[in-house]
Amino acid sequence: METSKNRGTLLRSFVFKYGLALLSVTLAHLITQALYPTLFPTPLFFAAIVISTWFGGTGPGLFAVVFGTLLLDYFFLSPVHAFSLRMADIPYLAQFVLPALLSGWFTKKRKEAEAALREARDHLEAKVKERTAELQHANAQLQSEMAERKRAEDNVHKTQADLAHLTRIMTMSELTTSIAHEVNQPLAAIVTNGSAGLRWLAAEPPNLDRARESVDRIIQEGNRAGEVIRQIRALSKKALPQKSALAINEVIQDVLALVRTELANHRILLTCELKPGLLSVLGDRVQLQQVILNLIMNGMESMEEISQAPRELQVQSSLTDQGQVLVSVRDSGVGLDPRQLDHIFEAFFTTKFDGIGMGLSISRTIIESHGGRIWASANHGAGAAFQFTLPAAEGAS
Repeated sequence: METSKNRGTLLRSFVFKYGLALLSVTLAHLITQALYPTLFPTPLFFAAIVISTWFGGTGPGLFAVVFGTLLLDYFFLSPVHAFSLRMADIPYLAQFVLPALLSGWFTKKRKEAEAALREARDHLEAKVKERTAELQHANAQLQSEMAERKRAEDNVHKTQADLAHLTRIMTMSELTTSIAHEVNQPLAAIVTNGSAGLRWLAAEPPNLDRARESVDRIIQEGNRAGEVIRQIRALSKKALPQKSALAINEVIQDVLALVRTELANHRILLTCELKPGLLSVLGDRVQLQQVILNLIMNGMESMEEISQAPRELQVQSSLTDQGQVLVSVRDSGVGLDPRQLDHIFEAFFTTKFDGIGMGLSISRTIIESHGGRIWASANHGAGAAFQFTLPAAEGAS
């Protein structure tokens, strides 16, 4: 009886998830077809894929990708109302399928991250309450409490590392469109150069020099795509800190490469002033990238409501009078409330409606673990400035 009931529940869940995916993609197709050619074919399909993955999971999300691809091929690619796969259609379909898969993957990861973050936050709050109760008996249990506190500190450090990883994943999921664009550009160039190479080889006689040039360009674009993927993997993977001598300007440029398209989409003018020849710093590349990415994303979000003035983001690196490396991120957004300056780096403090208040707290922890200092201040004009300093690596010159 219990087994039959469980099977019925699984069946209903299966029907709901895949039915939702089918309905979402079908509605996206009907609306797109009704508004075509005024509306570009793919945006509503992406929304349907995100909805299917969020509420259904990986299987329904992949089903939505496949079903959406078939609808695009059948209704929007020439010849219409017929399935065909011509060489000229492959770049178009690839520019839909690859971002669609990335959107589904990041949607799934974000949902998992939010669930894990809520669990970690609840766990942390429970631990704090537990420690408060135990400290009331500290006079009688001093020795045992010291050992328990040490274990609690280890748990907090582990939880903080997990939260830092989850925050990176959530931030990367917000950059899905930008990342997809950065990956699509070299992929489209590879397809174009591959087609050109085939044409040169098919000529009579074959033009080997031009074909070789096409192959060289394919290799360059492939390396470019691989570098984007490397940066994404480095930021998203979970690993223990690995400190080494780093050029802070290279760390900044790695982050800017991931967010340039997102900045352009939000009509934000980026000014980058990196002082050449700065001293190296001793740090973990991924953690410092996370800090810079958090500050840039905060600056972008603070300018979302700005419509009557230029949106400007300025990233600078320089050297302080004390010989430390200084990094500044300035925006022209809504600015900071002076009453909140003492609290913005505290855990779970946020001024955003849907914020969790961990980005700046984690950034402060990372910078302080590197022997540096981070602070925020109001600009002379509009917006705010977030700055941090790092000591130069020993022996750096």
